Amino acid sequence: MKKLLKKILNASEYLVGINQRNLEYVYPNNPRKHFPLANDKVLAKSILEKNGVPVPVTYAVVNELWEISTILEQILIQKEIVIKPANGSGGGGILILFQKDEGVWTTHSGEVYKKNKLYHHLASILYGVYSSGDKDKAIIEYCLTPHPFLTGIYDKGIPDFRIILLKGIPLMAMLRVPTNKSGGKANLHQGAIGIGVDMDRGIVTQGFYKNKYVDYHPDSGNYFAGKVIPDWSKTLEISIETSKLFPLDYLGVDIILDRYSGPMVIEVNARPGLQIQNINKIGLKESVDKNIQL
Repeated sequence: MKKLLKKILNASEYLVGINQRNLEYVYPNNPRKHFPLANDKVLAKSILEKNGVPVPVTYAVVNELWEISTILEQILIQKEIVIKPANGSGGGGILILFQKDEGVWTTHSGEVYKKNKLYHHLASILYGVYSSGDKDKAIIEYCLTPHPFLTGIYDKGIPDFRIILLKGIPLMAMLRVPTNKSGGKANLHQGAIGIGVDMDRGIVTQGFYKNKYVDYHPDSGNYFAGKVIPDWSKTLEISIETSKLFPLDYLGVDIILDRYSGPMVIEVNARPGLQIQNINKIGLKESVDKNIQL
């Protein structure tokens, strides 16, 4: 216990707050004019696709209200889909849906979305309800299937890895796993659990949930600490490849380990959050000092 407390206290000296992050990492490395390349999921995905980075298949991009009805008919052939606001944040507006009957979709938590309700959700995205602006786009894409390593921790929703890089060098990583509270989403703001990653050994470490460190998933009870991550080297390589495609030197890359296709990039973030420090018990500054000669 004394060793753990000492480690946490030492780490606190290197913890970086929002203002320090912006002044020392975001603004010097990420020209503001290039933020849209990461913030707009449609734009970011087009860059990744053009350069051969693995990403989920896009079924449709909804730009205008008049397109919604036609696109809803087109996606009826899909059994599982993900809907995202192109410029959303914190997981707001994201739906992971399974088609129960024709035109009747449900979420992991059992919430039903019939055609009319789905129409209104897409319209809300276009009106910017989940974005900072007053107008947005909706992207509808293939729903990835989590690798058995991930379902062995919790079998509902879609976990993802967040890797933070500076100048193309990975600094820290975490695994975000949905909970009953997060409704299948991996966003920490929605109630998912964050699990640390030992990047050198390719294993998951402790989890951080409701301000406590845990070795078990809070809902499934499954033990995860020390488990080896499949395809970890490939996941890191893809994050590095992704970072080099954007004129943003400080970047968060989100990757899902798909059961059939392996690691696939789902998003990039020009201002990744800082909770990853608590989850890994490592301050951002400490990681920069360790990995990069600035």
